[in-house]
Amino acid sequence: MSARTDSDPHSDIDEDPDEEYGTEDARRARWTATGTGALLTLAGLAASLLRLTGSAPALVPAAYALGGAVCAFAALLGARGRTRRALWLLIAGVMVMAFGDQLD
Repeated sequence: MSARTDSDPHSDIDEDPDEEYGTEDARRARWTATGTGALLTLAGLAASLLRLTGSAPALVPAAYALGGAVCAFAALLGARGRTRRALWLLIAGVMVMAFGDQLD
């Protein structure tokens, strides 16, 4: 039998049993949200500048810039630990950029 008693060493005594993820997972999620938000911000702003110099309607570069701004805000939230909200804002920002691409 492998019954555990109170005197048995236990490696995760300090962890909360209700906590689903550890601190390493949270740190990885923050870095991922921040990095993805920064990358999408740069992509949105670069596309906005490229479309601004072309013959696209004015709404197209505005949509790319707005999507980039939303992704920048998501990166900020991700860095502060609000990774779920950052994920939804990243999705919204990419959707705004995709809508701008469809207008062209």
